Amino acid sequence: MELERALARVAYLLTRVRRHDQAMVKCGLTMDRASVPLLRLLADADEPMRLGELATRLDVEAPHVTRQIQRLEKAGYIERVADPDDGRAQLARPTAAGRSAMDAIRGVMRGWMQDALADWSTEELKALAVLNHRMVDDFLDHAEVIGDYGATARERPTHTA
Repeated sequence: MELERALARVAYLLTRVRRHDQAMVKCGLTMDRASVPLLRLLADADEPMRLGELATRLDVEAPHVTRQIQRLEKAGYIERVADPDDGRAQLARPTAAGRSAMDAIRGVMRGWMQDALADWSTEELKALAVLNHRMVDDFLDHAEVIGDYGATARERPTHTA
């Protein structure tokens, strides 16, 4: 019960419109909340991704990803390229401006976390990160059993201290 309560509090704090708006002002960016996870996923990817794969990994419907890709492309944060394996399909990848924007957003978020957790030891922070990654991986593994989420355990990196 306490874990669920703690997770609900974290989710609430991290997803507030006000927090997003403050981050955008501090970064000097204009980007809607739904675009940030998409840009983060593309920035973290080793190669361009298909829109369907993005939808699966974000656990959203494909039309949602298409709309967000269009917004990010119009803003100059991503570009679409042809899929070399299938000429009918398109891939998305971040532009230099998109990578820069994501770096700025991450910098602001890291700054807030560092300020909030300044009294935590390095060991405590490492343990928190490892346990959070483990928890998310276990949630994803459980969700796969019931047919949710697209990333399999083989696609996810393992996280250690």
